[in-house]
Amino acid sequence: MLRALNIRDFVIVDRMDLEFDAGFTVLTGETGAGKSILIDALAMVLGERGDAGIVRQGSDKSEISAEFGIAALEPLQRWLIDNDLGGDDGECLMRRVIDSGGRSRAFINGRACTLQQLREAGEHLVDIYGQHEHQSLMRAAAQRALLDAYAGLNGQAGAVAAAWRRWQDIRMQLTALETNAAAFAAEREQLEWQVRELDALKFSLEEWQELLAEHTRLAHAQSLIEGVQYAMDVLSEGDNSSVTQLVAVSSRLDHLLEYDARLKDIIDVIASAQAQAQEAVYMLRDYQQRLDVDPQRFTQVEQRLDAVHTSARKYRATAEMLPDALARARQRLEELGGSGDVETVCKREAEAHDAYLSEARKLGAGRKIAARKLSEKVTEAMQTLAMAGGSFEVALAPLAEGNSNGLEQIEFLVAAHKDIAPRPMAKVASGGELSRISLVIQTVTSETAEVPTLIFDEVDAGIGGRVAEIVGRMLKKLGRKHQVMCVTHLPQVAASADQQWQVTKTAANARVLSHVTVLDDKQRVEEIARMLGGVKITATTRKHAAEMLRAVNGK
Repeated sequence: MLRALNIRDFVIVDRMDLEFDAGFTVLTGETGAGKSILIDALAMVLGERGDAGIVRQGSDKSEISAEFGIAALEPLQRWLIDNDLGGDDGECLMRRVIDSGGRSRAFINGRACTLQQLREAGEHLVDIYGQHEHQSLMRAAAQRALLDAYAGLNGQAGAVAAAWRRWQDIRMQLTALETNAAAFAAEREQLEWQVRELDALKFSLEEWQELLAEHTRLAHAQSLIEGVQYAMDVLSEGDNSSVTQLVAVSSRLDHLLEYDARLKDIIDVIASAQAQAQEAVYMLRDYQQRLDVDPQRFTQVEQRLDAVHTSARKYRATAEMLPDALARARQRLEELGGSGDVETVCKREAEAHDAYLSEARKLGAGRKIAARKLSEKVTEAMQTLAMAGGSFEVALAPLAEGNSNGLEQIEFLVAAHKDIAPRPMAKVASGGELSRISLVIQTVTSETAEVPTLIFDEVDAGIGGRVAEIVGRMLKKLGRKHQVMCVTHLPQVAASADQQWQVTKTAANARVLSHVTVLDDKQRVEEIARMLGGVKITATTRKHAAEMLRAVNGK
């Protein structure tokens, strides 16, 4: 859950340090006081795009940080570790800085990160439902996404989209094969010939290096023989050879050792040199015996080198690039369908289609169950929100071929009153009805939300009276499972909250600033009385406010 939010120089907030509790919290205050600014600041630290316009006038930068408790969020903990963004056990600290030039920096647990990483982490932490959420719910894509999220089918929907793309890729390949059969046949024939030729060459980089070394050795065999023989003559076999002279020097110094013991170290060094020279002679003899001067082998090596160079020139490559040329030819053959015949690609296309249908049918089955459940729950809730007899239906219209989203078109249908045929949400005439239906959908679907914190930003606009009281109770019930926050102008909703914050705006020294006060019981009565009575607050209004609080919270 969200534990703390610290805001510096954000729009009309100069400095604000807030600590949050579990349960249901409301933010109230006069219009324009800056209630939604707090939500905007939280959205910014969760990766929302921002620019220099959010920096408070006269300040160099805006800085927002949020602290979350994540002990129960194992997926987020794993994500942080995988991205090298881990912090203290059970905690996650997110920070965003935007300077007056529009430059943005982001941090998670003190480590620099990208905005995308902020957003990915934020998806585990907070869901924000804006006051215009009903507008997005009129779009088919938003309705489908909401149903899949409610049913926990996002992963399956991703698998369907991937299977669709694979099927379409092979379909396009098959179409291209059928359309350009002659051209592809010629290309396949050439590629098959190239693969056969390169396979027959049996070329490898290891063999190539060995061939080059052997060719160099054979080409200079006579020089090697003469050089080895010269070295052996100088070291051992010639007159006054090095080994013979070293033996003589060592013998002469041995006779002098009795006169000066310090010669011992020198004699040892000479003996070592003699031994090494003799070892070199043995190695030279062995090398000489193995030195190959076979003219026939030299001819074979040159022929092999010439064959490789000829192939390389043919493919406009160096010898070292021939393996890549073979790999490219094989890959292109594979793209043309292996053996390249239309029947092979047809078979692959059919297999890909079957795989898509299998995934899409599983998704459709899950959607069907979730659609029935969501329809029942929203319809039930509508009865309490001045829409008695109304109904809500998640319609699944089958698609002939399907698409990347599955085998059905998803549409939310609404009948606001009894005896009215359900119509698409986009055609619901009353803005108030649309707002109430949207709120019901949001609260019902948020019950299954995996994120711990849910924020509603004036989603209760357009309702009042008994309906507003029911909405307040709905949000309070939701607060037993989640941390819920709501920006509201409705006293009935505010009275239902476990905690109430008042947002006020002050003007001083030509600056407008926003402040937040956590209200105690007495202050809550005054604030709810203001929301009930407007400018003039009477004793009767205060009494009414106190009764509202007692009725909901037993105080």
